[in-house]
Amino acid sequence: MPSRKPRKSTNRRQQPSARNNKRPNDKRSDGAMQLEITGMANGGYGLAHHHKRTILLPYVIPGEIVQAQLTHSEKNVDFASGTQLVEASGDREYPRCPHFGPNRCWGCQWQHISYDAQLLLKQDVIADQLQRAGKFDDRTLENAMRPVLPAPKQWQYNHQITYTRLKDGRFGLPQMDSRQYEAIDVCHVLHPDLQDLYESLDVDFPQMKTLTLILGSDGQPMLILGMSEETAPELETGFPASVNIVLPDNEPMNLIGDSYVRYQVKNHWLRATAGVAFRANVEQVPLLVDAVLAQLNLKPEDTLLDLYAGVGLFVTFAAPLMEWVTVVESYPPAATDADENLADVENVDIIEGGVEAVLQAMNEDEAHYSAAIVDPPPFGLSKDATAELLKMGPERIVYVSSNPATLGRDGLQLTKAGYRLEQVQPIDFAPQTYYMDMVALFVKG
Repeated sequence: MPSRKPRKSTNRRQQPSARNNKRPNDKRSDGAMQLEITGMANGGYGLAHHHKRTILLPYVIPGEIVQAQLTHSEKNVDFASGTQLVEASGDREYPRCPHFGPNRCWGCQWQHISYDAQLLLKQDVIADQLQRAGKFDDRTLENAMRPVLPAPKQWQYNHQITYTRLKDGRFGLPQMDSRQYEAIDVCHVLHPDLQDLYESLDVDFPQMKTLTLILGSDGQPMLILGMSEETAPELETGFPASVNIVLPDNEPMNLIGDSYVRYQVKNHWLRATAGVAFRANVEQVPLLVDAVLAQLNLKPEDTLLDLYAGVGLFVTFAAPLMEWVTVVESYPPAATDADENLADVENVDIIEGGVEAVLQAMNEDEAHYSAAIVDPPPFGLSKDATAELLKMGPERIVYVSSNPATLGRDGLQLTKAGYRLEQVQPIDFAPQTYYMDMVALFVKG
């Protein structure tokens, strides 16, 4: 699928002379290289090449030319850091956050890129990964790919954030190598109510590993303390938020206030217990629901299988449109939430269990569904889950993904089994980052 052309630089490149006649990719005697950034790789890095080697660099934009120094190598890929910007892209912007930049917080990777350019780059990365991992050709992608649906808020949109407790008692977010952490004072993509709460907090327990802040649609905040021990900390009763802990075995425990957060999606309210996943950019969730329903194109006689169903988000809106739906969720608190959220829905069956085992049992009973939703973790479908899903053979599979590489990998298995890729609808849930969500429709036959 053809990529867009990068915007021309706002800086004039220095003209060659007797003293300055190096071309991009020349290597200097001190080990520095001049590289031209030719694209964006999955993971937020810019892409360059040098002597047939692939080089990945952070904090650059396609079309730019930089002086860079190699830092390390992994398999067939070299990593480098830019030491000087020779020619800047017209899409480059000044980052807003004081924690952004080399050897700092890696929570946002693209604050230096204009938002319009971010959307186009995400489109390019999705297409590239579907080609590489999924072996989809240009024609298929040109017909299937839809433009990325933008986020109305590019800043202060996150209703959830998880900090790691540092050795000195402060809280931080991972740096680029994920082994070091940046102590955080302010986060510009965090909802302002949560930023205010964070600044007012005075919590520090040696047995606490993580601190999660969540804001419900009703304006009620929650703290989740990730613990390294089974012992619950003692807190004052006048705490300004509900407080829950998650024990080492991933079991939530309520300490103060509510045990769950309430989210409004269109005209429905959904609960999510502490520790249960829900998308942090709540305002974008209705777009996700609309995309899933549009691709399902449900009819009254349809039956639906919802795998990795979480709190029952999609079924809440799909159930009234069809005959019957079965929900499968492995995490017990999430299955309990789904049961509560769907209490008034009569044509639904909720199964708590692992997707692989549940599908195997269904296939042994020769169960069949006309459509399926899969919304797996970022690592995608397991081999067993894929095999059992293909054995069941629903006519339509809607795959909700946050990782274009695993979407491509799993999509390849679906196409080998006789499915065709009909549509890919990207939705931007995380401006200023490389993260992206996609809804892909695969049709049998």
